[in-house]
Amino acid sequence: MPRHFQIGENNATGQWITSQTHRDWLKIDARRQFEFFAGSCRPDPGFYVLGYDGTPLADTLQELHTTTRLVHCFALGKIAGQPGCDAVIDQGVNYLLSHHFDREFGGFVWGVDGDEVADPRKLAYGHVFVLLAGSSAYAAGHPDGEKLIQLAEATIDQHFWEEEHGRLCDEWNRDWTPFSTYRGMNANMHGVEALLAAYEATGREKFLTRAGQILNFFMGEIAPEHDWRLPEHYHANWAVDPSYSGDPMFRPAGTTPGHSFELARLLLQHWDLRGRADDQALSTARNVVQTALQDAWHADGGIIYTLGEGGAPSISARYWWPVTEAIGVLATFLKCDPTPTDEDWYRKLWTFAGEHFVDPQHAGWFPEIDHAGNPTDHQFKGKPDIYHALQAELFPLCGGISNAYKGLRGILG
Repeated sequence: MPRHFQIGENNATGQWITSQTHRDWLKIDARRQFEFFAGSCRPDPGFYVLGYDGTPLADTLQELHTTTRLVHCFALGKIAGQPGCDAVIDQGVNYLLSHHFDREFGGFVWGVDGDEVADPRKLAYGHVFVLLAGSSAYAAGHPDGEKLIQLAEATIDQHFWEEEHGRLCDEWNRDWTPFSTYRGMNANMHGVEALLAAYEATGREKFLTRAGQILNFFMGEIAPEHDWRLPEHYHANWAVDPSYSGDPMFRPAGTTPGHSFELARLLLQHWDLRGRADDQALSTARNVVQTALQDAWHADGGIIYTLGEGGAPSISARYWWPVTEAIGVLATFLKCDPTPTDEDWYRKLWTFAGEHFVDPQHAGWFPEIDHAGNPTDHQFKGKPDIYHALQAELFPLCGGISNAYKGLRGILG
C-alpha cells in the first residue's frame, strides 16, 4: 500500500470513523495485516516471530502472550469475514493445549522453545490472555474455545484471583510455589479485557462482576488519588510501590500512559455493558485520558513510553502500541460522547501512525521509532505482534463500544 494512500480527509467535516475514506483505509490495512501475519505459522507446531519483511526470525522461543494474541486476532478476523483465518486459530489453539498447558502442575507455562519448557513461570498476565484467546475462539465457533475458557477460568480461580481484594495476584513458580509478593496493574488491566470478552462470549455474569471489581480499584480509587495517573506497581497489600523497577518492557518504573488509554477504554466498555448506569465512568475516563495525552504526547509526535513523578518523561522511547491504544479510546469517545477535541486527537494520532508506524511496503506496523522518527530495533526485533494495531483498525469499525464479537460480524467480508 503506497504511503500516500489516504487514511482520512483532513478537510472533511464530521467524524473520520463515519467517513467512507477512513473506513475503507482501516479495512484495507487490517486485511494487509492478516495476510502478513498468516506467515507466522511454522511447519511444525507453534509460530514464528516475523522480521520487517515477513521473514521468520531465528529465535524459536515462543511466549504465551504471542500465542494467545494470534489466536484472539485471527478469531476476530474470522468473525469479521477475513478468509484464511482458521489455519492460524487452529495452530495457536493446538499449541496452547499441547505445549503451553502444563499437564503435571496445571496452568500454562510462559515460554516454550521447541518441545522444551524454556520459562516455566505461571503468570496472571499470560493466563488472562488464554481466557481472551478462548473467548474469541469460542465466539468464532472453534470447537476448543470453550475448553480454553474452562482451563483458564479454573486456574485463575484457584491461583490468581484474590477475592478479598477483588484483583489478581501476579506470579508463581511452575509448581505453584511463590517466588514474589509483587502485584501489578498490567495483569489486572488485561484481566479486565479478558473478563469482558468472556462475558460477551458466554453471557456469564461472574466475568462482568470481576471486571467491575478491578476497574473500581484502579479507576475509582487509584486514579483520582494520583491526579488521574495510574501507578503500575504494588505491594502484596495493594499499597503503591513507587520504587519498583523491573523488566523494562513489561514492568518499567513509574507510570505507563499507554495503559491509561487501555484502561479508560475498558472502563467505558464495562459502563456500556452495565447499561451506562455509572454517572462517573465517562468523566473518570476523560480525566485519565486527558492527563495521559497532556503528559505523554511527544514534542515531535507519538506517545512517550513511561513517566516519572508528576508526569515527567522517564523513558522517552516511542512505541506503536501506546498510539494504537490512544486511537482506541478516542474512537470510543467519538461514539458515545463526541467533542471536537476528540476528533482532533483521533486524526492527529492516525496521521502520525500512518507516517511513522504503518509499513506501506510489507504490511504490519513497525513497533518502534528512533529520535528522527524512523523504524529502529532497540527494544523489539521484527514485528512482534498484530494485536494492538489490528484492534485500533477493527474497533472503530464497530457501531458500538462493547460487544465487538457482534459488531465485527462480516465487516471485512
